[in-house]
Amino acid sequence: MNPLPNEWAIRHRADFCAVTHRPFVPGEYFYTLLYHDANGYRREDLSEEAWRNRNENIQPFSFWKSRYEPLPPKAAEPVAKENAEQLFRRLMASDNPPANACYVLAAMLERKRVLKQVKTEQSTNGRVLIYEQGTTGDVFVVPDPQLRLDELETVQNEVAQLLQSATP
Repeated sequence: MNPLPNEWAIRHRADFCAVTHRPFVPGEYFYTLLYHDANGYRREDLSEEAWRNRNENIQPFSFWKSRYEPLPPKAAEPVAKENAEQLFRRLMASDNPPANACYVLAAMLERKRVLKQVKTEQSTNGRVLIYEQGTTGDVFVVPDPQLRLDELETVQNEVAQLLQSATP
């Protein structure tokens, strides 16, 4: 059973604290909290001060600590890498994301250091991997389809065909 597509849409990293509204400074540590509610996943980025003063009775689905770095100026990236990320984003935003292809693309982008796996959590639908895009801070929740080794080649071929059709 696939979750609703809007459940997986999580806003990107903020440039300021959700509680104090103070802008983050380069190199500052902050906390990202994911909450799961009726509308899907909700992200909050908190300064260390807001983290210390938060209501500990309200527990997030997941959280992690990161170091804030402002977005670098846009640089031209290799076409294949950009197409893989664009394809991943398009599939994740679709009404019925193909779990196997999204999982393989996420692993591929992790190997290229585009995505960083920050957490693994257990949800009611099974295990999910939480990835953060390094430069934008966008978060993606990718269900683990529990692929078997004998399925990998088929899924890799499917992803290769999707990438081939995405190349200009």
